Amino acid sequence: MKLYNTLTKKKEEFKPIKDKEVGIYTCGPTVYWFAHIGNMRTYLFEDFLKRVLMYNGYKVKHVMNLTDVGHLTSDSDSGEDKLEKGAKKERKTVWEIAQFYSDFFKKDLKSLNVIDPTIWVRATDTIQEQIDLIKEMEKKGFTYTIKDGVYFDTSKLEKYGRLWGENERKEMKGRIEEVTEKKNKADFALWKFSPKNEKRQMEWESPWGVGFPGWHTECVVMSVNNLGIPFDIHCGGIDHVFIHHTNEIAQTEAVYNKPMANYWMHGEFLNLKDGKMSKSSGNIVTLSTLKEKGISPLAYRYLCLNTHYRSKLVFSDESLEFAETSLNKLYEKTVELSRSNKIKHSNKYEEYQGKFLEFINDDLNIPSALALTWDMIKDNDVTDSEKYDLLINFDNIFGLKLSSVKSEDISESKYIIKTEKDGVPVWTSDISIIPDDIMKLIEIRNETRKNKEWDKADEARKEIDKKGWQVEDSGEKTIIKKK
Repeated sequence: MKLYNTLTKKKEEFKPIKDKEVGIYTCGPTVYWFAHIGNMRTYLFEDFLKRVLMYNGYKVKHVMNLTDVGHLTSDSDSGEDKLEKGAKKERKTVWEIAQFYSDFFKKDLKSLNVIDPTIWVRATDTIQEQIDLIKEMEKKGFTYTIKDGVYFDTSKLEKYGRLWGENERKEMKGRIEEVTEKKNKADFALWKFSPKNEKRQMEWESPWGVGFPGWHTECVVMSVNNLGIPFDIHCGGIDHVFIHHTNEIAQTEAVYNKPMANYWMHGEFLNLKDGKMSKSSGNIVTLSTLKEKGISPLAYRYLCLNTHYRSKLVFSDESLEFAETSLNKLYEKTVELSRSNKIKHSNKYEEYQGKFLEFINDDLNIPSALALTWDMIKDNDVTDSEKYDLLINFDNIFGLKLSSVKSEDISESKYIIKTEKDGVPVWTSDISIIPDDIMKLIEIRNETRKNKEWDKADEARKEIDKKGWQVEDSGEKTIIKKK
């Protein structure tokens, strides 16, 4: 199994610290507002990674944090705390804001069928451990104090910035420096003092004064305390490479003189047609936005399967519509194949399974694995029974809930109703779930079609459509579904 390591800038054979066990830390959300679908793309990439590891027989210990303090509105250690700002905006306590958006984030993950982390950890639950870590850095001579807080002196660390590539090094000269007392441009806050004329909702006593921890220190404590040092894999969005993950590495190497993690993996951006999606600009799309349009979150998951995690993904209504159509075809094919008689697997089955494993183990080449799946479905040399079993097997990676797609006994009914349960299609003949007025219109349409009164049949169809339902004919049966 090979993974691209941002630290070495190349694909490497994956070798865990412990045999058949993997420790992963993924940077979770700052819980001050809704996560957008660009954020969610990162969590999906991490879910694909986790599923591939499990598919290969690894036991995965996955830690994800919830940042509920210390993340400022500027990466240059200035500006407001995002949680404090959100609390003022919504006229709630910071704790209420953190709880609400943490819960909402977890619901979003569930709707995308993302496997829960083994451990959730909140930054505010590790304040004393963070203070202890800063004390260690202070003892080793890596810190200094200025008027607004305690800072890490990056000039004291010989290999500072070794996660960077050439692009990051060029960008460094343009980094905003709003804290003018810093010794070096790249120096970052370990502990920020509370403003003298303002009472923060989240602040703690420390040896240096009342305040709150720096964002980068939080993740060091939450990962190392739960996974040890070094641990196997650290993940996040590509935007974390330049500052956040670089500063995590700096602190761990300063204190422990060891690498923090052996593999660093980063997911690329999702962009809108007209530019980057960002909360600061308000230019975002959330899963709730998609649901309001009647689009299943799993259609968005399918969309992300089509682009490699290290490639940019341009989001559009058209691309999402195509993904939804393709997913529905996959569901329908799964139902059709599920009715086949079970037979012994042939060499063709093993061949497809081998190719699939080869793709997913090549740095999570999920797009090629998905293309292979469609090739397999069209292959006349593979039996329907084998196709169904392969689909269910491959879905351990795709996470599209194919095994949950159901088709109840509809052979005796002239009506097939397509509905949903937990975002997954269900085909049934139970017409009781159709409103009476819609059912009457459907019967009128069918009767007028039978009598070749095409104009009247079309009028009934249009009325059905206005009321938010669709009908289509499939042989002797009528398929009914809500738009």
